[in-house]
Amino acid sequence: MALGGDARQRRFWKELRGVRLLQNRLVADSQSLQSAPPQKSERLALKVDQVEESVVFEVQQQQETHVLKALWNQRPACLRTVYSGNEGDRNLLETIANVATSMPFVLIGLHTPRRNLSTSLYANSVIGVGMASTMYHVSRGEARKYTRWGDYAMIAASTLCLSTAIKRECNFSRMLILSSAVAIPFQPLLVTALHTSLMEATFARKVLEQPRLRKAYTWHTASTLIGGALFVADDIYPNTPYIHAAWHIAAAVGVATMNSLLE
Repeated sequence: MALGGDARQRRFWKELRGVRLLQNRLVADSQSLQSAPPQKSERLALKVDQVEESVVFEVQQQQETHVLKALWNQRPACLRTVYSGNEGDRNLLETIANVATSMPFVLIGLHTPRRNLSTSLYANSVIGVGMASTMYHVSRGEARKYTRWGDYAMIAASTLCLSTAIKRECNFSRMLILSSAVAIPFQPLLVTALHTSLMEATFARKVLEQPRLRKAYTWHTASTLIGGALFVADDIYPNTPYIHAAWHIAAAVGVATMNSLLE
């Protein structure tokens, strides 16, 4: 949250600087209008009016945007829904990019080790992540709300399946697994955050025990940091094209390197 707040503040001061430049330009043009010859006064007057309208529009837009963001960020946790209505796919090219970058999850799932029932379930869940993401990005209209929920729920289920696959090594309690499974339909983001954190801690501990995992862990750490930054940026700047597709790629690398825990 601190990273997002700093980014919003930087954007606010940058935009405010632009408004001040417009205001300075307005003052300069007003002074030029007073000292201009009669034949230029009409053109300068029109120019001043245009700049003034632009300044007023920019100020109003900034005020409305930041008031709404402040109110939205202060909403209680129970109102933080999965679907916000602004998740990408504004044109065909962006949809193609998002679908194409969802396919690596299917390939990763197909190559995930299947030593027992738990690892098989995890491998299938990774395939499910790719398919759920594809369904979301090709959906439109009212159906998009439900496919978005399915996308987040499938991600949460996948993290839970990974915890189940390695619970013997990490001593995860059955109560934790059961309560997480019950919470997926209602709090998929919470389940994802919880089990992702557990997996990160497990991966770091295993690297100390098995140095052969160090290379995979280095790639995993880099992709996780980049993916986290892209995830936050995607939420702050939802209208930025292809940023969601870039997050797909970073997340896919993180998932692929996590498979080394199952080998």
